Amino acid sequence: MTSLDITREGPVEIWTINGHATGNAITSKSFISAFDKAVDESNADLEVRAVILTGAGKIFTSGGNVKEMADKEGMFGVDARRQRQEYMNGIQRLPRAATRLEVPLIAAINGPAIGAGCDLAMMCDIRIASERASFAESFVSVGIVPGDGGTWFLPRAVGYERAAEMTFTGDRVDAVTALEWGMVSRVVPHEELLSAARGLAERIAKNPPHALRMAKRLLVESRSAHLESILAMAAAMQPLAHLDPEHDKRVEKWRTL
Repeated sequence: MTSLDITREGPVEIWTINGHATGNAITSKSFISAFDKAVDESNADLEVRAVILTGAGKIFTSGGNVKEMADKEGMFGVDARRQRQEYMNGIQRLPRAATRLEVPLIAAINGPAIGAGCDLAMMCDIRIASERASFAESFVSVGIVPGDGGTWFLPRAVGYERAAEMTFTGDRVDAVTALEWGMVSRVVPHEELLSAARGLAERIAKNPPHALRMAKRLLVESRSAHLESILAMAAAMQPLAHLDPEHDKRVEKWRTL
């Protein structure tokens, strides 16, 4: 069974997908509930400024539990008439939770991110890859379709044509290609992955929490909202930011530089 192990380093949380026996599969109800709970708890704690998501061992996540899929167990073993509800109340909770998280979510991709694992990486705000990372939108390879929102997230990361190539072939993309395609913001030596992710998270965490969370919400909403809607949201949020005592402190600091 895959768990979500959470550690805290100051204002930064590190969430580790940990399930050696299942390839860090993320389709179990227990993992999905743990991820959902972690999002809600981080949202409620203003001391949390950023979250790093990574995988234990040599893999980020294999996505679906292939053994359960083959044996028609778990979410894959229900009556076909119930499958829709299983997806909506199961794996589809992950994209809803990831986009609901108020603080920046940084994927530290330590190895293969396959199927739903690739999609989970695309749900993150920022992606840093180890040189050992790879990505595959592998659903059609096993005769199914992306059921977790991958067809929404992947094109926004790499563009429609490259997303189509990955989706229709199921081919793997290595870390160097992922960087060229804009799927990740950087590729680092494997042993430097977590330190690079921590360094980025710490730079983010230096900023005022309310402004940081509102800025993320604007970015998330801008994926699908019209310009006028984003302008209206920004106009409503800006007075709240101006009233935050942190704003006065930061402005005064900049004025004295």
